[in-house]
Amino acid sequence: MLYLSRRVDFSATHTYHNQEWSEEENLATFGKCYNPNGHGHDYKLEVMVRGNLDQKKGIVVNTVDIKKIVSSFLQELDGVFLDKEHPYFKENIPTTENLVNYIWDSIKDSFEGCELYRLRLFENHYLSAERVLSGMTYLTRKYHFSAAHRLHSIHLSDQENKDLFGKCNNPNGHGHNYYVDVQVQGNPSPQTGMIMNLKDLDEIVEREVLDKFDHKHLNLDTEEFKELNPTSEVLALVIYKLLKPYIPDLHKVGVWETEKNYFEYFGEGEY
Repeated sequence: MLYLSRRVDFSATHTYHNQEWSEEENLATFGKCYNPNGHGHDYKLEVMVRGNLDQKKGIVVNTVDIKKIVSSFLQELDGVFLDKEHPYFKENIPTTENLVNYIWDSIKDSFEGCELYRLRLFENHYLSAERVLSGMTYLTRKYHFSAAHRLHSIHLSDQENKDLFGKCNNPNGHGHNYYVDVQVQGNPSPQTGMIMNLKDLDEIVEREVLDKFDHKHLNLDTEEFKELNPTSEVLALVIYKLLKPYIPDLHKVGVWETEKNYFEYFGEGEY
């Protein structure tokens, strides 16, 4: 089985508003997203299909055909104020989760010679939602912090550490601009359209992760890494364990140490 992707972009305006709630309730839940005049995004939609190789053509399906199918459908969303102009989103809050599920249900049977495997919709660099063939929906929020660390294991000799980690074993440490992907899974709430309220998620990550690690030397300034080697593999595991008690639907934590190095942790027995 082969998997291939094509990205298609569109722009739309929306606001978050539960018609059954008061203005105070909407504002408390949705914050700036409740602005009645709306706000907009340049959405990026990654469409992944899978299928068997056509031995004569050397392809599964022409990616140009994927673009044509998806672009043709997206005409009903592109350039639209969703909850004012689109029939479905007049009744359903146009969150990223609801959008990706609506697109999935609308195009899932449109492909020949392959099947839709995953949709990933980016609202912006820091927020995306996924729908996969199994039926599960995921929401990913990206966070940033800056920190220093020294790669040094207390279980190895000084020479072994130097041989293994090289310049990353510098006694004075070195630093990174870390980006952390926090992904939750579940079904969007009928009341909010969200898997988890972003305000709550932001507050938890700020308290449990960013306040502890941002502008810190991980080895010297944090309790979590006094005995642990702060590699990015370990960092992903530690952040997951810090968040899991407060986020029952946590699916994974991904850590971008640099643009080239990425690490993720799903929890024991969860993948």
